[in-house]
Amino acid sequence: MLNKLDQALIRELQKGLPLVSRPFLAIARKLHLSEPEVLAKVQEFIDRGIIRRFGAAVRHQDLGYVANAMVVWQVPDERVQEAGRIMASFSEVSHCYERIRAPGWPYNLYTVIHGQTEEQCREKAARLAAAAGLTDYLVLFSTAELKKSSMKYFLEET
Repeated sequence: MLNKLDQALIRELQKGLPLVSRPFLAIARKLHLSEPEVLAKVQEFIDRGIIRRFGAAVRHQDLGYVANAMVVWQVPDERVQEAGRIMASFSEVSHCYERIRAPGWPYNLYTVIHGQTEEQCREKAARLAAAAGLTDYLVLFSTAELKKSSMKYFLEET
């Protein structure tokens, strides 16, 4: 059972984290709690399965990045973990994950990069390829951004 404070914290979390250096401190102050109390409560929610996934979605357009590319890589299975670690270490990579190859689609590693131009994204992909020692990849560009929203469990109190 969630008490009123739990519900208030969940309401704050589902709004998204504030864009400040210490977002949990900002939430804590709003709820008249300490930052360690908020962090402990969030951990409790995770441990109890109340929060099953905690992620962040950065609106890259708001940061000046208007070109988005998913780079799909064909990586030998025995090298996919190593290549993934190398690529994930680059600050320009916002997502990096492995997928099972599909029939007719040989790519098994995916990265997402953002840039100010498509050419900039292609250059970043080439740097990733050189660092990981890979040559078989495609750079795919977004044509539209789909709305991203999270489930809302508690509405604002009236």
